[in-house]
Amino acid sequence: MNKYVAYVGTYTHENSVGIHVYDVDSAQGIFKERSVAPINNPSYLTISKDGRFLYSIADEGVAAFRIDENGDLEKINQSWIGGMRGCYVEVDSKNRYLFVGGYHDGRVTMMHLNEDGSIGDIADGVFHKGGFLSASEKRLDHPKVTCVTLTPDEKYLCAVDFGLNQTKIYEIDYELGHLRMVDMIRSELDAGARIMRFSKDGKFAYIMTGVGNTIEVYSYRENHGPEFELIQTVDVLDREYENAACTCFRFSEDEEYLFVTVDAIDGYAFLKRNAEDGTLEWQGFTYTSGDYPKSLLVVPGNEYIAVLNHDSNEIRTFHINYEEHYGLMKNPPVKVDKPNCIRIHKLG
Repeated sequence: MNKYVAYVGTYTHENSVGIHVYDVDSAQGIFKERSVAPINNPSYLTISKDGRFLYSIADEGVAAFRIDENGDLEKINQSWIGGMRGCYVEVDSKNRYLFVGGYHDGRVTMMHLNEDGSIGDIADGVFHKGGFLSASEKRLDHPKVTCVTLTPDEKYLCAVDFGLNQTKIYEIDYELGHLRMVDMIRSELDAGARIMRFSKDGKFAYIMTGVGNTIEVYSYRENHGPEFELIQTVDVLDREYENAACTCFRFSEDEEYLFVTVDAIDGYAFLKRNAEDGTLEWQGFTYTSGDYPKSLLVVPGNEYIAVLNHDSNEIRTFHINYEEHYGLMKNPPVKVDKPNCIRIHKLG
């Protein structure tokens, strides 16, 4: 059987000291803590495509770690990002650049990476400008970049701005280390675009909204430039809930399902995906038995998902019954202070 480790990024202003490392029993959905890598407030993590390095947000900017053969972390270095504290990191498949999204200052930052995985200096930085167009004063806001993700062809960087309710598309010049905005996706009025992900085949893009609580489905292709076409908007919830806010979403390993965590009602929804046309169909909802689900992970094998309940300081795992459309918690919660992001890594 394949062996996996999970990395959980936390806020360290209480009892946590950094990134928690867990051995994962994927057949049973069990997480057992192994070690902790000290770092200040590693609220978001990403793993390089070759599995050699882990990159993290930190109070001081961003930090690089080497992943050893057992899955433990060895810190390489950290670097300032030229702005306020970031909230999202992405790395290209050739380990050339690290991209950082800034929630507090609306900045997108492009950082050089070195051959040893260490983070170099700043290549480029772009501040988003403007205000949010809203149908009511409840959503007047300022730029807040909540997600930066590469298109599957890695020609473009998509920067989702929750404050502006837009996704700005930047062409990447890998030779000069430069970002140039070439397009923009405007989400539905007052929707609050928050996170964007692509299907593995590169044909579809999905934007989760944190106010409208929807998933916007787009077709994607590169035709002398990026082309996005909205083909569906689907509700994450089957009815309206006061103050509900989608926080994170992930695909199952086979991409047949999509899971979405929802704050205020403390649960997760799951939707079935049509691989042919990219559309989604709502399936069900399950409560997480904890407070403020910030992130989730689909455990390899698609039998379990792990949810981080940020305010109740725990990881809870659920066995998914796809036929009956619900999740069932089978394992005791795993205690961890202020968990915010979870990633999984296959050893070997």
